[in-house]
Amino acid sequence: MTDCEFCAFYVYDDDGYAECEINLDEDEMARFLASSYRECPYYQTDDEYKIVRKQN
Repeated sequence: MTDCEFCAFYVYDDDGYAECEINLDEDEMARFLASSYRECPYYQTDDEYKIVRKQN
């Protein structure tokens, strides 16, 4: 299973609360809520060095 805290879309606000800020349209949200995913299909690693590794 993926850990939300390491997802690029998981953001903390000024009050210390965190939430997933992925932007889904109405159809994508309906599909996401109706399905029983084991892992989030929208998970993206929050790895700022990913681009640098590709350049080398």
